Amino acid sequence: MSAEQIALATRYSAAWGAHDPDAIVALHTEDTVFHMHGMAEPVIGAAATRRAIAALFVQWPDIQFQRKTAYFGDGHIVTEYVVSGTVDGAPFACDGVDVFQLRDGRLARKDTYLDTITYQRQLGLDPAATNAT
Repeated sequence: MSAEQIALATRYSAAWGAHDPDAIVALHTEDTVFHMHGMAEPVIGAAATRRAIAALFVQWPDIQFQRKTAYFGDGHIVTEYVVSGTVDGAPFACDGVDVFQLRDGRLARKDTYLDTITYQRQLGLDPAATNAT
């Protein structure tokens, strides 16, 4: 763990809290990969990542993150949190984990894993039917 990693994680968290796609993407490398596993295909590059993040804020305009833990290692950060918000007025809250690869003081890759079963159930969706396709 380094002071630089802590500062990067703090700025990144603040940018997400401010719902600021430009500030978020400014902390990524130009060739970054952003992958929300089980919810979307990976996007590659800063411009595509910005579009994906902006779309998330449209889908979840009141999204919030409550960090549980953060782990810092050589070239990576892992965070655990509860993500919450609403979709079409229906509230949700589920656990999430982000795994970040770092390069040159920026985020080269972000892999997000959400408890999609809980998310779908809270929104009245049938996870078995959704995953059957």
